[in-house]
Amino acid sequence: MGDPSQKKRRRGEDETSKSKKKKAEGASVAAETYSITKVHKPQVSPPVVATTPGFLLGDKRAFEVYEKAPEQSTKRRKSGGIPPPAEIALHSSTHMSVDYTARETEQLLNHYVAIVDPKTKKIEIISAKKMLVRHKVRSKNAKDTSAKSATQTNYEKRTALGEEFGTRKAKKALKSVADNAIVASTDKMGQAEHAMLQNVKEVFANSATKEELQAAVDQVRPVPRGNYDAEHIQDVYIPREIIGSDILNAVPVMDWQEAVHNNEAVNVPSRFVAHRIARVAANKEDKERLQVLRYLLWVIIFWVTTGKGKERGTKSIAKRDKLRELLSPAPEVVIENIRRKFSDNGTMRKEHMELLMTHCCVFASIIDSFEVNMNDLREDLKLEQKQLAQYFMEVGARVKQSKAGGNINHIAKLQLPLIFPKIKSAVRR
Repeated sequence: MGDPSQKKRRRGEDETSKSKKKKAEGASVAAETYSITKVHKPQVSPPVVATTPGFLLGDKRAFEVYEKAPEQSTKRRKSGGIPPPAEIALHSSTHMSVDYTARETEQLLNHYVAIVDPKTKKIEIISAKKMLVRHKVRSKNAKDTSAKSATQTNYEKRTALGEEFGTRKAKKALKSVADNAIVASTDKMGQAEHAMLQNVKEVFANSATKEELQAAVDQVRPVPRGNYDAEHIQDVYIPREIIGSDILNAVPVMDWQEAVHNNEAVNVPSRFVAHRIARVAANKEDKERLQVLRYLLWVIIFWVTTGKGKERGTKSIAKRDKLRELLSPAPEVVIENIRRKFSDNGTMRKEHMELLMTHCCVFASIIDSFEVNMNDLREDLKLEQKQLAQYFMEVGARVKQSKAGGNINHIAKLQLPLIFPKIKSAVRR
């Protein structure tokens, strides 16, 4: 084996030759070189590398420097005694309405600023602080002197005493002074304030009155169509206008008339209809009222056979084939009329339910000569007494109680003038 020192010398010679080749090759490219002469660590007010997120900071903004001395540690430093740098903050209040404050960020990371001299090719590096500048709108402080504030305080004290223990004449004088102060402050308002008040006046001048609002509510109320200007109560809700002449004529009643004439029982799934078939069918001259009674029966069956809907607060109606079976012997045109009037694509929403209930109330009033005992209808529709009474009031009826023996009957009566629920006005405090 050879001498290891010779191998080292040869390796060194090889590196020297390679470096000489690189220098010779690089000599053709003229590259400027800079040398770092100093690294400054200023003791007082070092330069700052600041960021201003969200706003622009002017070049002529002067800042005051606030320095916080580092806390003295009781333990002896192991590094040799170089104290940690002091924490500084910058503040500027030269702007007329905005204060600027800069605080240090990234204290554990050193930042530097390089100053380059292109003539001497020298660079000086200075230690800098990384800071974040925030701005805040200055609050408008009252610039009252102590004498003026003291005067106002004494005046307020005298005013309070006068309002509490003064005579009527003194209280009236204080009130007039306050009113004059309000008028004076109104006179000092600018054009913007006057324009705003003028717009408010115009808005309230064009706003609807309470009567107009009540009329608008009456138009959108989910009730059957009625002639509210009629002179007789039987002319307010007309069955042929509510149901339709073609639909009403398609309702069969001959089987009911024959069964009543032959003293045969008619089984129907409704207490209200069952207790009135004999009385209404006995009058052959009033066929229309019997048709309304049978139409009401089908509407009640339609409502009772609904199920829970997919959406919250809705109900789903039975399929067409099931409806034909449930409403038999109702003609197809009558089934479609009920289905379209009180549902939308097989779903009953709140407005459909309310419309069905108010129709039932109107039909019951027509059958009972506009004075209805609500007990049977409440059982058929499966409602609380308060709910059914509200639906009767929606169509203009008056609801009252009457005692018959030990029972309490709830009577809904339609009479002119109809009384509809009023708009609840805001409670005055």
